[in-house]
Amino acid sequence: MAESFGSDAERYDRTRPSYPDALVEAVVAASPGPDLLDVGTGTGIVARQFQAAGCTVLGVEVDARMAERARQYGLEVEVAAFEAWDPVGRTYDAVVSGQTWHWIDPVAGAAKAVRALRPGGLLAAFWNVFEYPPDLAEAVTDVCRRVLPEAPFDLRVMTTGALKGYQELFTKVADGIREVGGFGEPEQWRFDWERTYSRDAWLDQMPTHGTFTRLPPDRLAELLDGVGAAIDAMGGSFTMPYATVAVTAERTGADGRHSARD
Repeated sequence: MAESFGSDAERYDRTRPSYPDALVEAVVAASPGPDLLDVGTGTGIVARQFQAAGCTVLGVEVDARMAERARQYGLEVEVAAFEAWDPVGRTYDAVVSGQTWHWIDPVAGAAKAVRALRPGGLLAAFWNVFEYPPDLAEAVTDVCRRVLPEAPFDLRVMTTGALKGYQELFTKVADGIREVGGFGEPEQWRFDWERTYSRDAWLDQMPTHGTFTRLPPDRLAELLDGVGAAIDAMGGSFTMPYATVAVTAERTGADGRHSARD
């Protein structure tokens, strides 16, 4: 599934939301310099935001189709799985990863980040977590149950309990960081925001979600028809609440101590 998003890289790039400016500002402020590695850069959504904030960014991306889309924006991207990627002695002030670290082994990923970070550098893995408003959540859950009766996940968690469900992931990421060593104690940063979607805008984004990227066209059409009808019943638009959550940790010095700026 991790390599399914490139099947429609243009749609992914067009419809997926960016990240709060406050998150970008917090990462830049916590980093000792502007050199940044973007893990799972995808189409460059994260990289472009950090470039705009004055950073120099190298992307690492497992899917060549997504990497090519990012390069169209002038971004430098190397195609590799992060666990297998070789920094070749290069080091960075921050390693960031938007909507990607759950595809990476939490221990191997943290170990590679230790190699890639300068002492005092920041590891920040973050996710945009949305939860449907209650009236729409019920309808979307019903549609998904009908179209995806064999779905190997809790549909209600997907629609109304996503943040709680993600907490298990955040814990795994933090545990991987602790196991590897070379970092201070992991922290969680949270930024709440919201976005209003029209019916067409949300239906354009839905096929880019990992749950639906590999659905056959007929089942995807049935899913979108059902969700579209539910949004129509709400007046044709809705406001989606988001929480952007980052798991962060500072690279300790070569002697295991925190950097002098602490």
